[in-house]
Amino acid sequence: MKKANDNLKRIIVDFKKLTPEILGLLVEKYPDGYDEDHIISFRNAKNEIVEAVQVDTDDTRYLVKVSTKLVKTMENYDEDDYEDYDDDDPEAVQDPQTEPSEEPEDFD
Repeated sequence: MKKANDNLKRIIVDFKKLTPEILGLLVEKYPDGYDEDHIISFRNAKNEIVEAVQVDTDDTRYLVKVSTKLVKTMENYDEDDYEDYDDDDPEAVQDPQTEPSEEPEDFD
């Protein structure tokens, strides 16, 4: 017997293609972040090992590739940051600062 979610469309999402909708679903599903138990490993079409976390909608299963950028973006998530964007706009989710920015020293 097939499970209802066996017919879901499956989409692999890289950080560059992350939309406000998918980010919101991830934060809702993993409010304290994800850990090793949530990570799924599989081989892509190029036979490379990919690690991802899963989030589902009614018709789609998203496998979002795990990265430092994803962790930082989820930690700093604020729904208000995306209110001026469409839910499916991959340009809305910006690259987070992965290293602390250093203020230039003033040598005057």
